[in-house]
Amino acid sequence: MPVRSASTEWEGGLQDGKGRTSLDSSGLGTFDVSFPSRTADAPQGSNTDPEELIGAALATCFSQNLAGTLGRNDVTLTTLHTSAQVRLGKNDSGLAITEIELTARATVEGADEERFRELAAEAERTCPVSKALSGTTITLDASLES
Repeated sequence: MPVRSASTEWEGGLQDGKGRTSLDSSGLGTFDVSFPSRTADAPQGSNTDPEELIGAALATCFSQNLAGTLGRNDVTLTTLHTSAQVRLGKNDSGLAITEIELTARATVEGADEERFRELAAEAERTCPVSKALSGTTITLDASLES
């Protein structure tokens, strides 16, 4: 099975330090990271953070898995928009991802709203990234666009 890699170079302490995260396997980019930006209410500058990257990974994995799940069930996917909102908060052990809200809006042929939601729930449960995040509450809001 394939292996993908990413790396981060970090300088300084937690609050005054900074780093650069690279998508090494694809070579598609290197992104600035800092802890103050990670915990700020709004993004600061051009920084990204682990939660944004996890949201991108989950939205992509779910979209691919849903396309496959629909196809195996004779449903034709025309368009799909998936977003993931990853909430950073605190729990008993400290800083934690406390919840992820996954939203999917699609146009399909061959399924009504109820069947689409059933298949979307199956795709979320079987998505490899969802499984990797099994310790986090993931809510799914899936519906068809008219």
